[in-house]
Amino acid sequence: MSKCSQPKPKRSDVSSDVSTVSLNTDPLSTISKTDPHQCSLITNLANCLPQSEVRNHSRLISFSEVRNHSRLISFDSFGARPMYNLLVNVLLVDDDEDDYILTRDLLSENQRTRFSLTWVETYAKGLEMIGQNHHDVYLLDYRLGEHNGLELLGEAIARGCTAPIILLTAQGDHEVDMEAMKAGAADYLDKSQLRAPLLERSIRYALERQQAQQKIREQAALLDVATDAILVRNLDNTISFWNKGAECLYGWQAAEVIGKKEHLLLYEQAPADLAEADQSVAKTGEWYGELNQVTKDGKEIIVESRWTLVQNPQGQAKSILIVNTNITEKKQLETQFLHAQRMESIGTLAGGIAHDLNNLLAPILMSAQLLQLKISDQRHVQLLKTVENNARRGAGLVKQVLSFARGVTGQRTVLQVRHLIREIRHIILETFPRSIELSTDIDPNLWSVSGDATQLHQVLMNLCINARDAMVDGGTLTLSAQNIFLDQNYARMHIDAYVGPYIVVTVADTGIGIPLKIQPRIFEPFFTTKEIGQGTGLGLSTVRGIVKSHGGFVNVYSEVAVGTHFKVYLPAVEHSPIPVEEELKLPTGNGELILVVDDEAAIGEITKTSLENYGYRVMSSRDGREAIALYRQHQDDISLVLMDMMMPVMDGPATILRLQEINSEIKIIGISGLPISDKVDAAAEAGVKTFLSKPYTAKELLQAIDRVLKGH
Repeated sequence: MSKCSQPKPKRSDVSSDVSTVSLNTDPLSTISKTDPHQCSLITNLANCLPQSEVRNHSRLISFSEVRNHSRLISFDSFGARPMYNLLVNVLLVDDDEDDYILTRDLLSENQRTRFSLTWVETYAKGLEMIGQNHHDVYLLDYRLGEHNGLELLGEAIARGCTAPIILLTAQGDHEVDMEAMKAGAADYLDKSQLRAPLLERSIRYALERQQAQQKIREQAALLDVATDAILVRNLDNTISFWNKGAECLYGWQAAEVIGKKEHLLLYEQAPADLAEADQSVAKTGEWYGELNQVTKDGKEIIVESRWTLVQNPQGQAKSILIVNTNITEKKQLETQFLHAQRMESIGTLAGGIAHDLNNLLAPILMSAQLLQLKISDQRHVQLLKTVENNARRGAGLVKQVLSFARGVTGQRTVLQVRHLIREIRHIILETFPRSIELSTDIDPNLWSVSGDATQLHQVLMNLCINARDAMVDGGTLTLSAQNIFLDQNYARMHIDAYVGPYIVVTVADTGIGIPLKIQPRIFEPFFTTKEIGQGTGLGLSTVRGIVKSHGGFVNVYSEVAVGTHFKVYLPAVEHSPIPVEEELKLPTGNGELILVVDDEAAIGEITKTSLENYGYRVMSSRDGREAIALYRQHQDDISLVLMDMMMPVMDGPATILRLQEINSEIKIIGISGLPISDKVDAAAEAGVKTFLSKPYTAKELLQAIDRVLKGH
């Protein structure tokens, strides 16, 4: 600011002066003073959120609060015009009193806005006043004795100043001006060109920009607390926005994806639906549908996707806003439900067919028996016996169909399954090949069940015969029975499970295993992998039908070339000496931090919830590499690691070895869907002594953690 020929008043001991004039102004919309595309984008993002999200988070980010707490500008709604109060408080930091007088007079000349000007001379006093946060805008002279305005600007911003700061420079020093803008200045003014309208406009625009940017930050924060994945891609398919929900869903951080091609990240192969979606959004401005995508670790997910076209102020298409909701678990439950409905429909049909077949077989069987009494020719008698035997086999097949279809409720009594297992054991020892070794493990205090002994005997025999056929070169067949209490944690993980006491009977073999792709079909009637003439395909469907009719369910865990485990869950009867859930004293934590490493999000989340409910703190990881990085950062805090054995990127045994290199005394519990596998063996060789089989109950989990932490 040049020294002007204005009368210089006597210097006051008080380094401040205030001049005010009235202001009636109708400024432009704040949106027009910021990046129009950015504001349009944020507004579209906020408007595309489900109303429940806006309601849920309104307590965190309330736009009415912005209006109530703003000293200068308030917003009534998205994109509203600003409204001014009566006074703008300005702080001038300048070591020249003449410059202060000129600034005061320039502000006083303005007839539209009332200003209150405070003046301080030194860098230290300016920093102190800025820290008090009593002013709406700050004017900093570049030259401040030993320091300069750029230094004060940087220090003020570093200390959290959010009010606009305008730098005053002499004779238009362009290099200094550019440094000021890079450092965060709202504007820069050349003192030699300074006039009252220019000064007022610079202050007004700075305030408008600040309020608009604050509005955008608040709306962007609302997007980050949304659980949906929200992203924006430009028309060339590059990603320009990626919220926290997207980071959680896909595993990529925003810095990793901005500027990258969306279809190369989220799809193994771009589906035909994408082209249709692009055409629809270009034509109508929106699209809605389901897409199959992949995450950073290669896991396949299904999302419910909503696309909205974003336009620039000229009405031209600029980008596409995409909101994706993860519905993978929902689709899996739908698949289970549809499968159950299909099985029920097939069962109803099979029941009707079985009824008709019985009507046909009954006279054939009886006629064959009667004719044998009438005919003496042994050759003909032998033919009739063949007819009778095949009719009996047909009747047995019908019985299996009825068991599958309706459960064929027979005589139900309270019985001990261990007696059935002993009978099965005797049959196996007498009839199975000597190359198959039999092992049994039965809880001596096994609870009772209510059921049909004949049907449950058939269930166990069918499973044992399948195990025998899977071990063509011999192996080990294991029969075990244990008590178990299924809690809410387990019930959420299995659609057929209910909270309560069960017994679980396991038939395990070390045979060829069942390929993953056919496991969903093994309980379907007439489905078999055996050669023609070696199986009816009704064995497992009969098992499922009988167990379901007893109120239970069947789980199968299998790995090719390793073996198969069938677990039959049957409800225990109420009058057995079974402890109720409330009487079970579960061990609790004392704030210990547990690192849970599992690529299944549902299992990881339920495990986390269970542990937190019982006094533990939890940190989660989706793969081995991430687990190693987290452990390096929090080694001193992590008390124990829950490690899944089968994961993408880096499996359990490899991760365990790397963790032991960091800390040889680390405590680890292994988790596996198949207790017998090469990965479990590798982890055991590495020193892991405790394992849990999926799905596990909260009781099993807590007891295992308690034992390991106590060193038992």
